[in-house]
Amino acid sequence: MKDKRYSNKSKDKGSKFEEEKSYEDQVEGRNSVLELLESGRSINKIFVANGEKHGSINKIIALAKERKIIISEIDRSKINQMAQSDNNQGVIAIVPPFNYCEVDDILNTAKERGEKPFILILDGIEDPHNLGSIIRTAETAGVHGIIIPKRRAASVNSTVSKVSAGAVEHMKIARVTNITETIRYLKDNDVWICGTDIATETYYYGQDFTIPIGIVIGSEGFGMSRLVRENCDFLVKIPMKGNITSLNAAVSAGIIMYEVVKQRIN
Repeated sequence: MKDKRYSNKSKDKGSKFEEEKSYEDQVEGRNSVLELLESGRSINKIFVANGEKHGSINKIIALAKERKIIISEIDRSKINQMAQSDNNQGVIAIVPPFNYCEVDDILNTAKERGEKPFILILDGIEDPHNLGSIIRTAETAGVHGIIIPKRRAASVNSTVSKVSAGAVEHMKIARVTNITETIRYLKDNDVWICGTDIATETYYYGQDFTIPIGIVIGSEGFGMSRLVRENCDFLVKIPMKGNITSLNAAVSAGIIMYEVVKQRIN
């Protein structure tokens, strides 16, 4: 492996990757709201359906009262009208804008843990269910942070939060204007970039992931964009033995992430 790589160093040291913090949303479902409360993140108000006073709802109400968060009991029909998902379970939390981080925050997290960077870069994941699943797996795998684009991609919303089972509250997520420029910035900070592409010859389990790594997962329909692919240091693929020649993006991400975990544990 080369010791040095050519790249144009960023003069602003990551300031161009400052994330916008303007996404208004709500979190739905008992587990998601419970994770939200336990994470310590700000909550404006919690709506609970009338008569819902059993199981985890009691814990939600107790934690909300402890944190002095306003609780409003309303008819179940009104809860359903407010809901953005099909399974609100009689509870909705209204939250301030999601607090996206900066790319440097992700790098600093790895440094604080005394670990080599382990970063996930999502190149145009549009399905919020896929994004939520990826965040959930990334959190369990010890990923230091996830990078997503601001345009033509899913952002963090109530569906993402629910599918992630609350993992979004514990994961650093940077939302950037230009994925290619961000990849170059990561290279300047000694992070190697691995793309996933069926056209390559290298299987994922044959690649060394003990190095500082940023793994790129392409969009559901088109994979990685040309510029992103060209800026990867190397490419890997997952063996395909059936008639279907592609995997769901969240499944592909999970397979690669846990290969990193496996190699770093050994």
